[in-house]
Amino acid sequence: MNRIVIYIVFASLFCLRCDPPKAVEPKKPNIVFLLADDMGYGDFERIGSATETPNLNRMADKGVFFSNFYAAGPNCSPSRTGLMTGKSPAKVGMYSYRPPNHPLHLPNEEVTLAELLKTKGYQTAHVGKWHLGELGKTSKINHPQPHEQGFDYSLGTENNAEPSHLNPNNFLRNGKTLGIVEGYSCQILAKECIDWLNHKNDDPFFLYVAFHEPHAKVASPPELVEKYSDQPLKDAEYLANIDHLDMAIGKILDYLERNDLMENTIIMFSSDNGSYRLASNAGLKAVKSYLYDGGIRVPGIIKWPDIKTNKKIIDTPAGLVDVVPTICEIVEIDPPDNLDGTSLLPLLKETPFQRKRPLYWFFYRSQPEIAMRVGNHMILGLDLNDTVPRPHQFSQDDYNYIKNISLQDYELYDLNQDFSEQNNIFATHPKNDSLKTLLENQLKEIRDNIFPWENLPLKLNNRRKKTDWVQY
Repeated sequence: MNRIVIYIVFASLFCLRCDPPKAVEPKKPNIVFLLADDMGYGDFERIGSATETPNLNRMADKGVFFSNFYAAGPNCSPSRTGLMTGKSPAKVGMYSYRPPNHPLHLPNEEVTLAELLKTKGYQTAHVGKWHLGELGKTSKINHPQPHEQGFDYSLGTENNAEPSHLNPNNFLRNGKTLGIVEGYSCQILAKECIDWLNHKNDDPFFLYVAFHEPHAKVASPPELVEKYSDQPLKDAEYLANIDHLDMAIGKILDYLERNDLMENTIIMFSSDNGSYRLASNAGLKAVKSYLYDGGIRVPGIIKWPDIKTNKKIIDTPAGLVDVVPTICEIVEIDPPDNLDGTSLLPLLKETPFQRKRPLYWFFYRSQPEIAMRVGNHMILGLDLNDTVPRPHQFSQDDYNYIKNISLQDYELYDLNQDFSEQNNIFATHPKNDSLKTLLENQLKEIRDNIFPWENLPLKLNNRRKKTDWVQY
């Protein structure tokens, strides 16, 4: 009996000398960002599209849909710049779509979302369209590559899948050309994502999937085109393309579910701009490459088990520039200075939300040239000098134009009352002067801080009207 007592006493003393167990730090959430190319606001089935999007539907059912979600720009390169940096594309010099062999690119000094996440130990992969600079280095072009802007792994194209979505021949994997890759682009990307996920380690991951669909030139399986045969052929091909994109997204979602990754993964979906097809924009005004809502309002979905709001639809304006500050707050990263976006985490937690600065857009090649969302209102400014160089190359002529741009006319719409921006209330609105001042000050900031690009193409005399929309 005495031996038992002595043993208990010594055991107790030993335990008192032991260090208390360390708290296990929760694993950082995985992040998947799915980006469509030229998918309009109305191409999401829940908005009323003729196409079926069951996988986007299930994302929205288990997450939240943002009814006032905005691209960072009205076309490809600017919008992707805003997504990756949390800044307006104009702030970092991405004023327009970048053509091949052109100086425009995402400057290396800009800190991308992937670079930020790597500071917290994330594995990072980019799969799909890049369009932030020349993909693959040449003797003439030496732009930063995905691995120099935070991505451990990349399978992508510089711009669109060529010659179409079927059997593309312009993919590069980690800088090396692959030649013809058989299959449809969206399915190639889904397979690549799954292969990468199968070979990653146990660290948290960031997977950026930039689909090519439904950017023209579309290609979809004939059986899907036949599914929409009640539509004109061109529309059927487009709707089938959205359907096929949704199927590819479904494969990625299914993989995450099968491998028990859903419970610790943030999944976001959006599009880089509105559709070039007016019928895809749900009655919004205009199309891609314009700053009316048809060019910039896009589907926005966030699925994350830690969402605390009971709302399934959030009406507060938000956009791609908000992704960087949102992820930074969730993952506990100090965000870079001078961001234009604001963290959406308060909206996901149903706590007070205050935007730091209004969402705004600048695109000098169409009219209006600048837009700003202030509460329920969209104010737009127009330079009535209505021509620009026809070739879309961002020439020295374009550069000089931005340095001297001015506004002579304004439009103001109450988007709660005027979804399609048909009733310009600028002249009669009691706050028109203050809204005009906000817009003018933003334009002055853009003009006064124009990015110092060099080696731009020379002045081009062949011009077009800004209202003559060109498909990019």
